[in-house]
Amino acid sequence: MSKVFVISSSPESVVSGLDRCKFEEIRSFREIGDLNGVSSSPDLIVLKGDEFGSDSVTPLRKSYPTVPIIVLTDKKRPRLSRKKHLLTRVLASPGCAEIKRTADFLESMRRILLENRSLSQRTSSLQFLIEVYEEINHLITITDDLAEILTSVMKKVRSILNSDGFLVMLKDPELDALTVSVTSQRRRKAFRNVRLSFGEGIAGWVAQKGRSVTVDDVKKDKRFKSEAFLHKDFGTHSLIALPIPGKDSLLGVLEVINREGSKYFTEDDLLFLSRIVKPLSVAIEKIILQQKMAELAITDDLTKLFNTRYLQRTLEIEIERCNRYGTSLSLIFMDIDFFKNVNDKYGHLIGSKVLVELGQLLLGRLRSVDIVARYGGDEFVIVLPQTSSHYAKQIAERLRRTIAGSVFLKEEGLNIRVTASFGVASYPDRAKSKEDLLKLADEAMYKVKYRTRNGVYAII
Repeated sequence: MSKVFVISSSPESVVSGLDRCKFEEIRSFREIGDLNGVSSSPDLIVLKGDEFGSDSVTPLRKSYPTVPIIVLTDKKRPRLSRKKHLLTRVLASPGCAEIKRTADFLESMRRILLENRSLSQRTSSLQFLIEVYEEINHLITITDDLAEILTSVMKKVRSILNSDGFLVMLKDPELDALTVSVTSQRRRKAFRNVRLSFGEGIAGWVAQKGRSVTVDDVKKDKRFKSEAFLHKDFGTHSLIALPIPGKDSLLGVLEVINREGSKYFTEDDLLFLSRIVKPLSVAIEKIILQQKMAELAITDDLTKLFNTRYLQRTLEIEIERCNRYGTSLSLIFMDIDFFKNVNDKYGHLIGSKVLVELGQLLLGRLRSVDIVARYGGDEFVIVLPQTSSHYAKQIAERLRRTIAGSVFLKEEGLNIRVTASFGVASYPDRAKSKEDLLKLADEAMYKVKYRTRNGVYAII
């Protein structure tokens, strides 16, 4: 026993006796309450029980649940607390041999107790990990909603760690920045469109370095200031943050906030979370892959606009909605004028970049409910739900003027200008089917191509 605390109103005799028994470091206290201001923990407590009453061990046991306690008494039949404890022994006028033997025995019992607790905790942790793996595998089979999967898992983690909350931030696919995917906060809308650059805040530091970090006091961490706005409703004072590594690159960062009942997160918490991150990363990569495959099935490789497959499906749905609710559906067919000249003059790579930029221009000038699809080559189709032919013609004219007045690839110093021809048709005003709608809009566009170009023709 390297450190012994002695509690006695007259500790000198007890201390001298322990010195003779060759205990190494001995500190004496005259009252049990004197230990309240002591930050370190002893290896053994020796209490002169006759001086403090039958329940004197109770407050010590609460403060030091895993420290062996030897109660010394001069009475042959001591009247101490009837509550027995594995790590407490009462000795009546013992000699050195008995004290040493009892101390060694209690130390052995303490180690067994701690090993049992550790084993129990590891068993519980492993059981929880098994449950997490099973739940993730189950959720992946029934949903491709990544937010739903992350929220479900993190709620379990929060309950195990007794934490106040959590944030899961995923890497933006286009930028070295993090976006908030899920949070335990109810005001989730406040986190929309929030970006945290790599190196910015604690989460950004973790993303940049690829290392975990435990912060005991965020007020003393200079990195926290840059992400403090994310923690406005958490009342964050401590946190633990871990990177979520993917197979080839970082997927995101996980933050668990404020451990209830304990000021700080521990190394065991960090180890536990590092084990949770592994199945999470597998789930994230699988869902992202599924989403990419789904996008490839309905989007154009070059412009990232919808493709003809999605266009056909959308038209079927919108025509069915028109029939059900008695509304109108309009279609704009658009073709870039003399686009072959752009490819011949600048090359197909530049021509492709013009198409990409033009596609984004169209998206920026239309409603969120409108659908823009690349029909092929330099042709685009715009679906306008609940839109009459007259209003669709006005939209086409507005788009025509916007394109004619725009300069493309300015950042590359090329300053390319193009115009476009537009054809408009509507269902059920003139078209009677999906195929009829596409045919009429296409014919209307070609009327412009064969006449003036850079114009709009509507079949009204």
